[in-house]
Amino acid sequence: MFKITDLDQHKQLLLLALPMILSNITVPLLGLVDTAVIGHLSHAYFLGGSTIGAMIITSVIWLCGFLRMSTTGLSAQALGLNNIDKNLLVLFRGLAVAFTLGLVFIFLQYSFLNTVLNLAGGSEQVQFYARQYSEIRIWGFPASLGNLVILGWLIGNHQTKSVMWLLILTNLINVVLDLIFVYGFHWQVQGVAFATLIAEYCGMIFGLSIVFLRYKMPMKAMLKSSGLLLTSVIERSSLLSYFKLNCDILIRTLCLEVCFIFITFQGARLGDDVVAANAILMNFLLLISFGLDGIANATEAMVGKAHGERNTDKFRRIVNIALFWTSFFAVAYSLFFAFAGEWLLTLISDIPSVINFAKEYLFWMVLLPVISCWCFLFDGVYIGLMQAKAMRNSMIIATFVCFFPLWWVLKNYLSVEMGNHALWAAFSFFMLARGVTLALHYQYKVKRVYL
Repeated sequence: MFKITDLDQHKQLLLLALPMILSNITVPLLGLVDTAVIGHLSHAYFLGGSTIGAMIITSVIWLCGFLRMSTTGLSAQALGLNNIDKNLLVLFRGLAVAFTLGLVFIFLQYSFLNTVLNLAGGSEQVQFYARQYSEIRIWGFPASLGNLVILGWLIGNHQTKSVMWLLILTNLINVVLDLIFVYGFHWQVQGVAFATLIAEYCGMIFGLSIVFLRYKMPMKAMLKSSGLLLTSVIERSSLLSYFKLNCDILIRTLCLEVCFIFITFQGARLGDDVVAANAILMNFLLLISFGLDGIANATEAMVGKAHGERNTDKFRRIVNIALFWTSFFAVAYSLFFAFAGEWLLTLISDIPSVINFAKEYLFWMVLLPVISCWCFLFDGVYIGLMQAKAMRNSMIIATFVCFFPLWWVLKNYLSVEMGNHALWAAFSFFMLARGVTLALHYQYKVKRVYL
């Protein structure tokens, strides 16, 4: 049972989680800045186009989120085993896969962008600016995917303060360049895309520098034997195990991406104001999810280390304490959007039709934190344990048994004007289903094995 008096574990989790919460929040705040910069331009199609373009690029990055998740779990377990060589191999193997995937997307960009833009729909102006944005951002894939590995490795090694400063610095560069390129050079959507592209490569350079300076001696020793290092990185059995693990995480993330993309694309079909309003709401959702992920990230690192140490009592205490704190922050988020949601809307856009439409959906932002906090927390538990199969199965159930069937039923009973509510209701049920299925699996499966 949960013990409020277990102060050492509370302190350890919060020392890891608070830097992650602060740094994670900078990511959606950056999205809100991008949205605000574009949202104050003269037409809704600027915001709609950049939103579609950003969704295309970020969907690929999120789809490759297995790079971050697997790196966190594997490096945390290596830390628990106190195996520095194995820990560094996790980093190098992840970077090799990330750079390879990034180059493949750049090489195939023409056919990739044509396909997804045809699927996206939207007006001619929205399509034009979505392509303009995507054609710039796609060149940042090697850096953005490499950053996933670097962040995952730092989290797994309990270096959350380094992650915080890395993300804050990267996002500050992005914000400054946003303002210079859009308002100074009048590059509009292109300015936002170039700002993010440059920030991604700066982030990768900063991240690699942090890793090298902190682990200079063992890393130098490994790099001296570059041939042996390359052989270890691409060793067949290790790579097969790595890809098998990541395959389950990939399927899990693909299901999540399908839901996000469906909301964006379906909104585009409902009109420019709808897709623009949903862009703001999606940034609110990211603000919620990235904040709650701070607790989940700390849980990943602590659970993974406890698992590596084979300390089941410590594992149990970590999960119970994390459940308490994720509930606390979820309630805080709900209260924030209940009292400050409309004010936040006016900061992001001054297009009356977009603001008025978005106001009708703010109550979903009040409900979502308490509905979804459990799925974020249990994702962290299962990443730390590297039990990706359970995460995959939970997401498949939530997507194809809950999200799409509920949306289909609601859209047939709601008017066209209310069609966007069907999307958000289905998504809320989807998040709830993820948390419930993972909690049930933890209660009846994981406890029997680990507790």
